[in-house]
Amino acid sequence: MGDRTAAPPPMGKREERGMENRRLTQRSMAFVLAGGRGSRLRELTDRRVKPAVYFGGKTRIIDFALSNAMNSGIRKMAVATQYKAHSLIRHVQRGWNFFRAERNEFLDIMPASQRLGGEDWYRGTADAVTQNIDIVDSYDVDYIIVLAGDHIYKMDYEVMLRQHVESGADVTIGCLTVPRMEATAFGVMATDASGRITDFLEKPADPPGTPDDPDVALASMGIYVFSWKYLRELLLKDGANDASSHDFGNDLIPDIVRGGNAMAHRFDDSCVRDEGAPAYWKDVGTVDAFWQANIDLTDFAPDLDLWDRQWPIWTYSESVPPAKFIHDERDRRGMAISSMVSGGCIISGTEVRNSLLFTNVHTNSYAVLDHAVVLPRVVVSRSARLRKVVIDSGVTIPEGLVVGEDPTEDAKFFRVSEKGTTLITQPMVDKWLAAR
Repeated sequence: MGDRTAAPPPMGKREERGMENRRLTQRSMAFVLAGGRGSRLRELTDRRVKPAVYFGGKTRIIDFALSNAMNSGIRKMAVATQYKAHSLIRHVQRGWNFFRAERNEFLDIMPASQRLGGEDWYRGTADAVTQNIDIVDSYDVDYIIVLAGDHIYKMDYEVMLRQHVESGADVTIGCLTVPRMEATAFGVMATDASGRITDFLEKPADPPGTPDDPDVALASMGIYVFSWKYLRELLLKDGANDASSHDFGNDLIPDIVRGGNAMAHRFDDSCVRDEGAPAYWKDVGTVDAFWQANIDLTDFAPDLDLWDRQWPIWTYSESVPPAKFIHDERDRRGMAISSMVSGGCIISGTEVRNSLLFTNVHTNSYAVLDHAVVLPRVVVSRSARLRKVVIDSGVTIPEGLVVGEDPTEDAKFFRVSEKGTTLITQPMVDKWLAAR
């Protein structure tokens, strides 16, 4: 690996004092893992990686991890990409191009690129960091926070960093507090009364409860805080181990739990929310979960507050005109009830109920959208009736198409989920048209 394995030069005492006086987030970087396809989203990830999937009317999923870092005070970030990364890279370049190197701010995109002379792809989540050790060294940081780029939540990472430093942990792991038997789908942390992790169990059939409440368990969020010096040595050791899968969850974290000092950080302690509101975290990794999380935003007071000006979700904002509603006749009234309608939309004689429409959606007369999640640049033709659907971006819905009233008929052409959500893509529409 050449000179990238050499330890970074030591700082002088004056430099050390300067570092100590800065906020922890100023001494840290965020490394966002954004290479996973997210195959449970089915055709929604045929053209884009999961973190690049649209969410909430105008954002992408990755915007939440990046916004949390930005709002926490972190100005050094890296995004590791792999599967079908073009859409993600383009979004980050357009929406996150405001970092200024002269202010010691960076956001680097790190595609898998044969950096070690023979491996095309990142071999695991830890290897994605290992292959970029030289770049992380150049950031000159004390701490690194490793983030999954595919979850919806708002979190102040400064709180977690502070706990990590004060506890003297080798790694601090972000944990959700969930009902114990709902934790069977997660990696679960067993802890002692101090929060030290004593065991790590992957998808256990009988998850352990917490010392203060046996009815809840601590599930891993895939968020890890390390000192960079410690993690750097760990990565080099793991990279030389041919028996390793080079993955944080499978290899590094269990090893630290067995032989080091791993601490749990409860998401409840750092979740950004209104007073009295529940801690909000969602893995929108299935079509049903994706549909539900978007539809939830149309509630009178949704659990996820996208209107919070103190903790905004940053993104790329297209320059589009305001939404427009036209026609006011019986059965041909452009209206939206309990819905979110983004800029650039034209609701022309369409009834929209409990739905979320992304940018530049155009609908036509006598159509009905009911509990519909409609991604950007969709055209809904006349007299279409669409209920409990997710429509991929760029789709043209044919005149008179009816979806959501006969699941058996829908399943002949479209993707119908276990819970009755119908996913519609352009190839599916083309199949429907060819059968007519």
